[in-house]
Amino acid sequence: MELKNIKLKMDEFMKERKEVLATWKTGEDAKDLESNFSYQRKISKSKSFSLKLKEADGKNATLIQPRAGVALPEEHIRLLKLLQNEGDADLLPTTIDSYTRHNRYEQAEKGIEESKEAGRSLLNGFPAVNHGVKICREVTESVDKPIEVRHGTPDARLLAEITMAGGFTSYEGGGISYNIPYAKEMSLEKSIKYWQYVDRLIGLYAENGIIINREPFGPLTGTLVPACISNSIALIEGLLTASQGAMDITLGYGQCGNVYQDVAAISSLRELSKKYFDKSGFSKVSTSTVFHQWMGGFPADEAKAFGVIAWGATTASLAKATKVITKTPHEAMGIPTPQANIEGLKVTRQILNMLSHQQMLRSDIIDKEKELISKETTCIIDAVLKLGDSDIALGAVRAFHAGVLDIPFAPSKFTLGKALPVRDVNGAVRFFNTGNIPFSEDIKEFHKARLEERAKAERRPVSFQMITDDIYAISKGQLVGSR
Repeated sequence: MELKNIKLKMDEFMKERKEVLATWKTGEDAKDLESNFSYQRKISKSKSFSLKLKEADGKNATLIQPRAGVALPEEHIRLLKLLQNEGDADLLPTTIDSYTRHNRYEQAEKGIEESKEAGRSLLNGFPAVNHGVKICREVTESVDKPIEVRHGTPDARLLAEITMAGGFTSYEGGGISYNIPYAKEMSLEKSIKYWQYVDRLIGLYAENGIIINREPFGPLTGTLVPACISNSIALIEGLLTASQGAMDITLGYGQCGNVYQDVAAISSLRELSKKYFDKSGFSKVSTSTVFHQWMGGFPADEAKAFGVIAWGATTASLAKATKVITKTPHEAMGIPTPQANIEGLKVTRQILNMLSHQQMLRSDIIDKEKELISKETTCIIDAVLKLGDSDIALGAVRAFHAGVLDIPFAPSKFTLGKALPVRDVNGAVRFFNTGNIPFSEDIKEFHKARLEERAKAERRPVSFQMITDDIYAISKGQLVGSR
């Protein structure tokens, strides 16, 4: 049957659910939905992700959240308490390990045993499926702040069942953002269907009075992704999520570097989400925004890395994003230590405190960037809807096949990879090649003119070398990869 953006019928969902829970032995622990609902209802409001985000939006405040996860429950709880108490994080994460992300539970089990023997984590995250509902509840009960599941899983159905039953109140990802940037062989038809199940589960919690926050992954490949691409996919995934009954959605964006463009991107995302959600009949769905600090290469020097973190915190505050995902001074070295994570949080907190009373950054430059991003995004979304005969799920699959949707530098064979980004002379991300994205001629000419302006300033031709230079620029201490 062809993919459609239709809410899963209860009998279809329950039939699939039986198969999902049988995937691994801990699935049996999540079998009783009524018991899971009852457990979630008893969770303190202070640990509700949704309520925290609404409160922050009401105050025009920006919350801070790190990334973190280790293999063993005791060690993971200790880490979360450190981030809460010493790092003063508003929101907490549980980053899932790579084996679980690929549904390789046998290898995750082996990793747990090896971690026990070594006395330290030998996995790059928390294997929630293997630990099961009981241990997940021990984790969520151990801290006072809301916790989100962060992962990177194309098929996240069992993980969602275990962690929602385990008391987590936010769940990240989507059928596009956790497929195209993460997997090579997974088809969009499959991953979107898998995530329709996840969102139908979240919708069932909502129908029973429990609002679980949902967050599509905004940065995608995290490498110079143009705002119109990341915003388009955030909106598409948001609409897919809402169609299954989710009632609280956080739309994300990854920092690109030019402050004016980044502020404009968040503003455009906020406005277009209202436009498309209202138009689709989801006006009662709460939306918020998340700004990811720089996701590309970092300087190895810690002092320079702190500069990158502070710059991201400043932009998040000036854009009035609902929350900001923090980075650490160890990004260039691999998995950060708990202390490095705390330091990244403290730098971000200091910046947010100093800027808390200042208004959103406004200027003619931002207005023009916002107008451009909104125009580009509308071109893409409208083309997706047309390709899908008004069905956004079917349209997304067809759009990737046609290159109407395209994610730069992604490993998936289901994106064409023709669209290529590059910076202009001011560090704003433009298109070196628009590929098959259906922009009007005036938009294409704008990008071409901005690149020619850079070429003239640098006294070299517009070439692919500029893209390579820009990818490594920040790790080398600058924004634009000029020579």
